[in-house]
Amino acid sequence: MTVVEVQRRRDPDAVDQVLKSLPEWFGIDDAIAGYVASVVRRDCFLAVLDGDVVGVALVERHFPESAELALIAVGAGHRGSGVGAALVHAVSETLRAEGCSLLQVHTVGSSFENAAYEQTRAFYRRMGFLPLQEFDRIDWDGPTLVLVMQLVTPPASGSKAAAPGSG
Repeated sequence: MTVVEVQRRRDPDAVDQVLKSLPEWFGIDDAIAGYVASVVRRDCFLAVLDGDVVGVALVERHFPESAELALIAVGAGHRGSGVGAALVHAVSETLRAEGCSLLQVHTVGSSFENAAYEQTRAFYRRMGFLPLQEFDRIDWDGPTLVLVMQLVTPPASGSKAAAPGSG
């Protein structure tokens, strides 16, 4: 059995290759170019199998406590083989170790019927993401579903927080 290795390194050419293998999700050349260009400013996780990059995750830290899974993609020939789960696991474990509490991801909302994105939403749910809210026109001209995953459980408190203005 071959094991996927997740490496934290930048490889714009590999990102380009993975995205171009998925025209149902990444069929717009300008969008692909934008993701490839963003590799220099985002944390990049690459899934490597037998020396070949077969998946990618790009992460953006908006605040120390939270991050966005800005992109996750698994090459067409490797979907459904655990590569995506390995990427989500590596990203979430890395962020936990860095003290990050919350991970969000955006995808096409369910009010836009599309079989490919139905698979995407189901994947995120299996990985532990919970739907937060669907917005119109934040990432594209249609609906965007924001999902979140809690990475670190807040410490239990023995006392209730004081209400604003009560102290």
